[in-house]
Amino acid sequence: MSDGILTTHDLTIGYQGSGKRVRCVACDINVSLQAGEVVCLLGPNGAGKSTLLRSLAGMQPPITGEVRLLGENISALSPLDLAKRLSLVLTEKVDVGMLCAYTLVSLGRYPYTDWWGNLTPEDEAIAHWALKSVGAKHLASRQVSELSDGERQKIMIARALAQSPMVMLLDEPTAFLDLPRRVEIMQLLRQLARETHQAILLSTHDLDLALRLADQVWLLTTNGILHVGAPEDLVLSGAFADSFRSEGVEFDVASGEFQLNIPSREEVVVMGEGIAALWTTRALQRVGFSVRQFENLSFLADATSIQILVEVMSTSQNILWRLIQPEIVRSYDSLYKLIKFLD
Repeated sequence: MSDGILTTHDLTIGYQGSGKRVRCVACDINVSLQAGEVVCLLGPNGAGKSTLLRSLAGMQPPITGEVRLLGENISALSPLDLAKRLSLVLTEKVDVGMLCAYTLVSLGRYPYTDWWGNLTPEDEAIAHWALKSVGAKHLASRQVSELSDGERQKIMIARALAQSPMVMLLDEPTAFLDLPRRVEIMQLLRQLARETHQAILLSTHDLDLALRLADQVWLLTTNGILHVGAPEDLVLSGAFADSFRSEGVEFDVASGEFQLNIPSREEVVVMGEGIAALWTTRALQRVGFSVRQFENLSFLADATSIQILVEVMSTSQNILWRLIQPEIVRSYDSLYKLIKFLD
């Protein structure tokens, strides 16, 4: 993978511990960021994701090995040359005082301005383009301090975009956002990579979004091993499940979701079809029941063996659940009430 925009060569990362002791976080890292791709850096807390990002950005010297940006060792680049090639968006909120969104975005043109920091018409056009590209043109005149977390994150990405970099590194860009904004930011980054042909690397804990949107995943484990591949490659190899396995939590390869290890209970047969039956099954599994779902009883080999049967009756107006047990027949108008009774 030597043809990438940013590459590492036998890279070992870490930091200075107490005294002169050096703590190695990960070693022998040989990876590459390709133009037009979004790479998600995943891993458990404490694995060293931020250390790797800082090392790739030239903010932290490697223990051994090197990082190359377009073939040049990143440590040999001047801060100005580095800023023209690489931009960085950190998790921490930066206090920008009374700056409006446009002014903050225009600061991304600093590496290209003269001694006085004057913007040329081209610089201004790029700043406006960056705002438009992230869907934040309407925020240009707003003070950054007045923006929501999602709006602020768009502005920070626009500032990084205004640098006209070839590589964009982002540390937890969705950390403080609600689910719709997280999806929006992830989709935005994927779109930007395709349109600008930048290489984008972001660390994230949004595992589901990473599996759905990343072109490649870098999975850093707590023992310093970096697994690299398409999201599906790491799922199929077992690396994904192994890295996030902890007490009481398992990654289900079949569904692509994390599952809680809930003590199993008796079996429930769900009779019905469509969305209502699907979510009835999920609700019962959530509280530990083993569930078999059928459209009607003709699919069952031995209907007399059923101890708990839930019939889902769905119409355009409402949904009803009929619970059938030996000598008991009850109807419910919500899954909450049904589960409370079974508990």
